Amino acid sequence: MTPWPYPRWIAHRGAGKLAPENTLAAFRLGASHGWRMAECDVKLSADGVPFLLHDATLERTTNGGTATAGALPWSALSRLDAGAWHGRAFAGESLPTLAALAAYQRANGLLLNIEIKPTPGAEHATGRVVAEHAALLWADAAVPPLLSSFRPESLQGACETAPQLPRALLLDSLWDGWFDIARQLGCVAIVTHHRLMDAALHQRARDAGWRTLCYTVNEATDAERLLALGVDGIITDAVDRFAPAAG
Repeated sequence: MTPWPYPRWIAHRGAGKLAPENTLAAFRLGASHGWRMAECDVKLSADGVPFLLHDATLERTTNGGTATAGALPWSALSRLDAGAWHGRAFAGESLPTLAALAAYQRANGLLLNIEIKPTPGAEHATGRVVAEHAALLWADAAVPPLLSSFRPESLQGACETAPQLPRALLLDSLWDGWFDIARQLGCVAIVTHHRLMDAALHQRARDAGWRTLCYTVNEATDAERLLALGVDGIITDAVDRFAPAAG
């Protein structure tokens, strides 16, 4: 198989539950625990700026109320508090742009899995723009970011804009046609919910030439089972309990 340049252990949304997800504070904290690769969620502002946020709306992780994040311009999103919900120590932490995270990761020799997380209805456009920005931000990088998404339309957009960037299909179920879609999109990996991954699926992926990653693996027994299968990536919130240098 093609050599795999990424570490096996990946910090979910920067530092799991230890810091406000998808903020620079989270990525700094994850790095302080020794994590060399992190996962993040990226969507577009109304004026096309790629920024980090998981949910379609703002209320869970910011003070932006129930507004749809992708309906607001970056000038409004950039003023929101994305840290106070997690604790007073993080009050004032802002939503980062993909460019800001790229600068931090690259300056510190850290790798990234970018989950393309489009606002509903903007799947294809989000894939195109996120991939375009990622290609520029990591233009001279030895190891590019891994782009992943649950949405085939987003991966298609990414493929059209930056076909050189590696892509992975995220799966929370083995829906009809997933295998053919992953192959048509030129994916290098599948990323499944950890309960989906078994020996048969792992072997099927290997036979297709794909790597296998699993999310969100927070229990040692689950991690041990997946490591025994030979999966290539474990995405976890438990950045303070697992040892990423273990392999």
